[in-house]
Amino acid sequence: MATVDTSLQQRGSREGGEGRLARGVLSDVDIAAATLADMAPAMSFFFGFATIVTAAGIAAPLTVIAGAIAIGLLGNTLSQFSRSRPSTGSFVTFIGSAFGGYSAVVTAVVLCTGYIIAVASVVTISGGLAETILKQYLSITIPWQAISAVLSLGALALIVTGAKPSTKVAAVLFAFQVLLLIVVAIALLIEHSAYINGKPFDPSHLHRGFSGLSLGFPLAVYLFVGWENSAALAEEHHNPRAGVARAVFSSILVVGVLYVFLSYATVVGFNDNAAALTNAQIPFITAAGTVASGLVFIAYIAGFTSICSCLISATNSQARIIFNSGREGLLPSVTARLTERGKTPWVAFSVYLALALGLSYVFGWNTDPVTFFGEIATMGTILIALTYLAANLALPVYYRRYEQERFSNVKHLVLPLLGAAAIGYPLYELIKPGQPAPFDRYPLIAAGVVVGALIWGAIAFGRDRTLGERVGSIVADAD
Repeated sequence: MATVDTSLQQRGSREGGEGRLARGVLSDVDIAAATLADMAPAMSFFFGFATIVTAAGIAAPLTVIAGAIAIGLLGNTLSQFSRSRPSTGSFVTFIGSAFGGYSAVVTAVVLCTGYIIAVASVVTISGGLAETILKQYLSITIPWQAISAVLSLGALALIVTGAKPSTKVAAVLFAFQVLLLIVVAIALLIEHSAYINGKPFDPSHLHRGFSGLSLGFPLAVYLFVGWENSAALAEEHHNPRAGVARAVFSSILVVGVLYVFLSYATVVGFNDNAAALTNAQIPFITAAGTVASGLVFIAYIAGFTSICSCLISATNSQARIIFNSGREGLLPSVTARLTERGKTPWVAFSVYLALALGLSYVFGWNTDPVTFFGEIATMGTILIALTYLAANLALPVYYRRYEQERFSNVKHLVLPLLGAAAIGYPLYELIKPGQPAPFDRYPLIAAGVVVGALIWGAIAFGRDRTLGERVGSIVADAD
């Protein structure tokens, strides 16, 4: 296989022996399971599907399919970068390698801020849903704030033990939630079998036609956030150049099929009644209640399991990007500290969860957890989507610069440009003028984060002009 520019190889060998994570401890199944767990299908579907139905009507499954195709385009970009230069830095390394050290610093700040803001929604809803379950089934009232803190500390204690045990736990939690979801979905189809038909896949049943699909499309795309999880685990995988690509596409396929099945079962469970669907706060749970009260409990447990698996997997992957950025000097070096035994980035994990919990407390303390979940997740997603967009634009530049002999017009130009369009549209929908409060403030906050990142980048790059040489210097499978 062709290799990248000689200077990059030299940098990798020169820097590669210091601050390394545990090598080769993860398999294809491990990183795929971690990615699936991070997408958290129960959590994402529970709190996102009603809004998709509001936009698209009972043909909402078509919107989910469109979202899966868009994410597949983004998956091509991540896979092509990882085949050439697998790195714990993920998008930070990929964008920085294409556009230079300054862009890497900016990307590190924007992406890590977006991830921390987004996971604050998971921290909040973990306590919120647990509080609801305890109150409803055991008549015990424990404030969600306390539960969220305990669950965050529990996740930290687990992932510090190492990549292997924590990904195993996430895999078990993912499998358990999927089993529960499928049980409820099948029960819905059996109970409402008279309404099993092809309407949810008929474009003529899209609310307001193509415009309904367009309105629901951004929300469908964001059901898949977390699909990129495997790239940051590359250094601990035994064959990252091929393994990351397999994990990305298999995860998107598995969750895409699951979402389509769940969305179809939910529409059937509401007897094709779009109005009733949109009036339900969590449609899947409401539909389960029409069959048997025990199914509601099963659905709640699936949701809670999903949230816990997401908290573990998101921290495991996304905090590694903070670690790698500290290791390369893009962020404060303290974030690059590892445990002696497990070689896990404990400082990066701690910073990530502490900031997420702090955001949850400061901005969500007096807000309903479900409401706050949707609001702050949207804010974080804007910054994450900006990074997705930049990565798609970076892929052609990178391959022209370092892999010209392997450059493919389809894989390295057409598909990433389609990916840029696929993420550019939902990003525009999130930031365009006329958003309701508090969403109308989010574009300004995002702009403020970007400006802050540009300033920090100028300071960091001004102090050390060699930053560009260190970006991507530690290749996942290099000795």
